[in-house]
Amino acid sequence: MSEAALAAARKPQAPREVVDADRVVAKAARRLVPFLVTAFIVAYLDRVNIGFAALTMNGELGFTPEFFGWGAGVFFIGYCLFEAPSNYIMHRVGARMWIARIMVSWGLVSALTAFIWNEASFVVLRLLLGVMEAGFAPGVILYLTYWIPAAQRARVLAGFLIAVPVSSAIGSPISGLILATMDGVGGISGWRWLFLMEALPSVILGIVCFFYLPDGPQSAKWLTPGEKASLRAVLERESGKDHGDHWRTLKDMRVLILGVAYFGIVIALYGLSFWLPQIIKAFGFGVVSTSLLASIPYICAALAMWAWSRSSDRRRETIGHTALASVIGAIGLACAAYAPTPLLSMIALSVAAIGAIAALPTFWSFATLALGSGDGVVGVAVINSIGNISGFAGPYLVGLIKGATGEFSDALLALALGPLVTALLLLRARR
Repeated sequence: MSEAALAAARKPQAPREVVDADRVVAKAARRLVPFLVTAFIVAYLDRVNIGFAALTMNGELGFTPEFFGWGAGVFFIGYCLFEAPSNYIMHRVGARMWIARIMVSWGLVSALTAFIWNEASFVVLRLLLGVMEAGFAPGVILYLTYWIPAAQRARVLAGFLIAVPVSSAIGSPISGLILATMDGVGGISGWRWLFLMEALPSVILGIVCFFYLPDGPQSAKWLTPGEKASLRAVLERESGKDHGDHWRTLKDMRVLILGVAYFGIVIALYGLSFWLPQIIKAFGFGVVSTSLLASIPYICAALAMWAWSRSSDRRRETIGHTALASVIGAIGLACAAYAPTPLLSMIALSVAAIGAIAALPTFWSFATLALGSGDGVVGVAVINSIGNISGFAGPYLVGLIKGATGEFSDALLALALGPLVTALLLLRARR
């Protein structure tokens, strides 16, 4: 051995970095989830604030219940068609650039909705909003699989998806306040101010996203080399083989079954989201009171989602948790259909929201693990696309039944069938 080699051998070696993998995951979650939740809150608010705008917009523009349900749901046609391509592009160009693009573009289109003047302009902008927002939610779900192992995924996904009830809980009173206080300001209707004011945060956060969000663990400057290696090792042990052909999942029967199961959850979710303000207003409440009452089911759902996902992670079980939550949602909708008083109706609607929303993180935890990292690139988007077809079907179905019967009862009963189908499909998948 040469003198140089001997000297190198005698030289003290730097101590190896000791890394706690769970702490690395927690560190990543603390850094990423609050920003992603904030982004999803404004995304979901821009998507469903149409339900509050309808309280005065429908009368001003002469929209019937049937047309409103159809036009509001048109969003999901563009959304579903472009989700899989969007996820594929994000995987290729990176999350930072693509998610920022999605947020800025949907914010601009949402603001333009303030200027609609007839049925055609409403439909065109709803369709375009879906195209612009396509890929955000499945993109973030895929993005989190780059960082979060399966054992902690339901809890972290709940941290992200909690934006669904939180956006409705805080957005309801904000939307009601804008409608009540801004109506007539500058000669502009309150519902137009609603679209303008609630679109601005999306554009601002999209710009922030470009500078804040790393594409993956390897580009995160706030992780040490040891933390990056530890996280990569954990994720590689549980990820499926990446075959390179991400589009092969279009022929995967698992994706179709999971998509239909997700459809059952989402039809209940969006059926409620778009029509809940009008259901409550039918009890005889004013705009502000309606907006405050509409937040109650979502506050309950946010708490239930967090507790349910922790239970799922603790027991390392997802299918049973998703199926049970779906059944609870179906029972709530069925009871709300024929509740004899406004109080009992609100309790039943809260149970329905709890079931539908608590099922979301456990469903996605199961779906992402079942597909693995390779098939998840397009598979997650396809499942989300199939499920979100119900975003068109649910509001339109409610509008049709409401227009035909003059009541919401039969519509809520029809929505209850969706979560029941979800529970049956998932229990069959477990066997």
